[in-house]
Amino acid sequence: MQRRRRLSPQALLLLDALAARPADWQYGLELAHVTGLQSGSLYPILIRLADRGLLESRWLEPSEPGRPARHAYRASAAGLKALVEAQAAERTVREALA
Repeated sequence: MQRRRRLSPQALLLLDALAARPADWQYGLELAHVTGLQSGSLYPILIRLADRGLLESRWLEPSEPGRPARHAYRASAAGLKALVEAQAAERTVREALA
């Protein structure tokens, strides 16, 4: 049986930022500004979340000629579900400790 790994606080922060605009494709730099995560943390988390099917990624063509294509991300249905479940579990723990 495959073990489900818990999401780190940083991964949850990133999923929360993506969930705020679930239909929009967002760039890494944009997500770094929103979450405060440095690129050395951000991009490995994005890769892990994509590998687990919790977010979608794709290359977007540049808006200006001569610019490179950019990698963009958005939360998948599984990612949104994982975020809701993690938030509910956190709420349960807080209520139990109150």
